[in-house]
Amino acid sequence: MPDTPDKTPSRRAFLTAGAAAGGAMLTAGPTLAGGDPAITGMQPWRRDLGDPIDDAPYGMPSPFEADVIRGRVEWLTPDAYTAINFTPLHELDGIITPNGLCFQRSHAGAAQIDPAKYRLMINGLVDRPLVFTLQDLMRFPRENRTYFLECAANSGMEWRGVQMDGVQFTHGMIHNVEYTGVPLRYLLDEGSDAAAMSRSIPLEKALDDCLVAFKMNGEALRPEQGYPVRLVVPGWEGNMWVKWLRRIEVGDKPWHHREESSKYSDLMADGRTRRFTWEMDAKSVITSPSPQAPVLHGKGPLVVSGLAWSGRGTIPQVDITLDGGINWVKARLSGPSCDKSLHRFYYEFDWDGRPLLLQSRAHDSTGYVQPTKDALRKLRGVNSNYHNNGIQTWHLQSDGRVENVEVS
Repeated sequence: MPDTPDKTPSRRAFLTAGAAAGGAMLTAGPTLAGGDPAITGMQPWRRDLGDPIDDAPYGMPSPFEADVIRGRVEWLTPDAYTAINFTPLHELDGIITPNGLCFQRSHAGAAQIDPAKYRLMINGLVDRPLVFTLQDLMRFPRENRTYFLECAANSGMEWRGVQMDGVQFTHGMIHNVEYTGVPLRYLLDEGSDAAAMSRSIPLEKALDDCLVAFKMNGEALRPEQGYPVRLVVPGWEGNMWVKWLRRIEVGDKPWHHREESSKYSDLMADGRTRRFTWEMDAKSVITSPSPQAPVLHGKGPLVVSGLAWSGRGTIPQVDITLDGGINWVKARLSGPSCDKSLHRFYYEFDWDGRPLLLQSRAHDSTGYVQPTKDALRKLRGVNSNYHNNGIQTWHLQSDGRVENVEVS
């Protein structure tokens, strides 16, 4: 039956259109000469049976993705128990971090806790102290929320200048997952690990959006992420997201523990210390091209991709510059825009092969604009190891290699 304007096109017309579209797309790629054996030859995966369906009861990545792993800098920490490994941001897309690639920061290794023996105590200035089992927690109404978690020391090594040549190591102490848990206010209404980690959280924040979480991206927390239960403190520095959560004590003043006095506080240029820097300021970074993601295809269409986030809300705009901040254009945001979550941005253009100085600049929903590193240093000096949200610069060279440089 011939096609009419008000009917679905025939299969032949559809396939013809598809072939034409495919041909148009190929003009941006290499021209095939003499046939490509990857197309014309019989491939093993077309001839042989694949792996049995139960070969991997827990699904694993393709073996061709073996390099997509968390990485550690050996000299950065004294041992493997008090250590950091970093999310491979240059290998990821979208906004959700796979559970097996979420960065890990440990002060005493990853605890292994039997969920049947898990207990959470709430005590202090409450009407009645309470103890919850994991099953008790799972009987409360639960919520699903997507948040970023960023270590306060993320990019901290760059305060005094270029240190690390790779976005995994300059910005990889961050991940973004969907948490499932119980709002902390429900538990407060009802009434640790070897490092003895403890932090003070204002009651106003605890009653606002904090979660006691037991799942991430739909499955149980990984041991290194606090299994079976961790605290989620949206938008605030990662050290406050206590893993292997054991006790919540309600008081009428900050506790001034080690992790909020001698650590995770900012030493200013004049010798004073800025304490209780909870919220993570708006920040962004180009993940590709970057030192670990060079441009291998030469001149022509190029996709710049990156991430932006803010502990104070959403990201309505990201700017891109190709010349180190002289001229700026708006990037294209793609995907969901969630409160206190990562946002994915892209910028596409034709690269002529000339060297570029790539930067991104985030705007958040409060009107705050991500500053340059020099602007931050003028305000805060270079004594701190934390809360560096300055603009990052990558030098894309003519041969496609990318280097971490300073342009402010």
